[in-house]
Amino acid sequence: MRDFQISEKVQKLAEIATADVKRQFDLIDKVAQINTEKVLAAFQRYRVSDTCFAGTTGYGYNDKGRDMLDLIFADIMGTPAALVRTGFVSGTHAIATALFAALRPGQTLLSVAGLPYDTLHGVIGITNEIRGSLKDYGISYSQIELCNDGAPDIEAIKNAAKSGKFSAVFVQRSRGYSTRRALMVDEIGEICETIRSVDKNINIIVDNCYGEFTETIEPGNVGADIIAGSLIKNTGGGFAPSGGYVAGKEDLLEAAAYRLTAPGLGALCGASPNGHRALYQGLFIAPHTVAQAMKTAVFCARLMELLGYNTHPKYGDTRSDIVQAIELGKPELVELFCKGIQAGSPVDSYVMPIASEMPGYDHQVIMAAGTFVQGATIELSADGPMREPYNVYVQGGLTYESGKLGIMIAASRLISSQISPR
Repeated sequence: MRDFQISEKVQKLAEIATADVKRQFDLIDKVAQINTEKVLAAFQRYRVSDTCFAGTTGYGYNDKGRDMLDLIFADIMGTPAALVRTGFVSGTHAIATALFAALRPGQTLLSVAGLPYDTLHGVIGITNEIRGSLKDYGISYSQIELCNDGAPDIEAIKNAAKSGKFSAVFVQRSRGYSTRRALMVDEIGEICETIRSVDKNINIIVDNCYGEFTETIEPGNVGADIIAGSLIKNTGGGFAPSGGYVAGKEDLLEAAAYRLTAPGLGALCGASPNGHRALYQGLFIAPHTVAQAMKTAVFCARLMELLGYNTHPKYGDTRSDIVQAIELGKPELVELFCKGIQAGSPVDSYVMPIASEMPGYDHQVIMAAGTFVQGATIELSADGPMREPYNVYVQGGLTYESGKLGIMIAASRLISSQISPR
């Protein structure tokens, strides 16, 4: 531990935390086993072979690997179809594609989990007049807050569906930059059931980022019409170099494909010069990698709780995403924690993260991510907006062992600073 400058106090508390989290780890391992069986069965069902890994050029017609990966993703996500492409530049891009596929000018989108994640504000047109946003296309927006316990306000959702004002409903599964809990898949299913009981024509869109493989079912299994996520988060398993996915009903997927490429081209074009091996391998290992990230998050919560910090969720809480929020209360502590995570990384450990302007965010954001894939939050990372209440959000960990070390280094930085949280 001397190489990493981890204090004796943190080492002792880490031993306590390690003993305390054994029950949660057993539950995580059970989920990983079920999800691994699901992924393996899908690979075998579609007869994956090394010919699926070959690259293509030009228009990418008859790309077997691309088309089969779509089928496998749809199977795993519980949807009729899927669109898996490295051409999605981020999870926000994939979600935006899903939103535009499900909405038309003159319609209204309803968010039923409060305010969406920061980078979607520009996509929707909530805060800024951005050219090309939903608002710019004449699509209106409204939202319903979650209940005080973080659960969906089912009665309010039902009344909104009855009003006939809304053509699509948006559900953000993960917490984003907030302390609200992630929604469980069963809760998303209750939202779907409530809306379907009133109006079967309302499209239900789910932002699935950070949630895949944390439970044994996905939103597609409980009635979501279209879901979207990033390949450099959970589903890429740490192998995918870029990309995202959209999965859902066939007509919506066709619209999404036309949005991504061009009307009339859709999913039939798009070469993959470097092949698909990393995407297949990443998807195969994803349930295990997600389990490593969840273990890192649980350990982080327990260690920080022992140090006296408030955490969301608590270490023993049920989880539906890989994100761990910690209330630090002061910008200096957010910076120190992020610098500690960076120092515990395998890549760019010598770099000092600083808060700066970031595309898609209204506030300066500090991001620590010494990752093999730039910005990959399935790898150990920590970030947060530099605004009240000054929380830091930890996610990822390709291995629990390395994730644990990173958390201990960050915790030691906080202790050595002798700065008390607000």
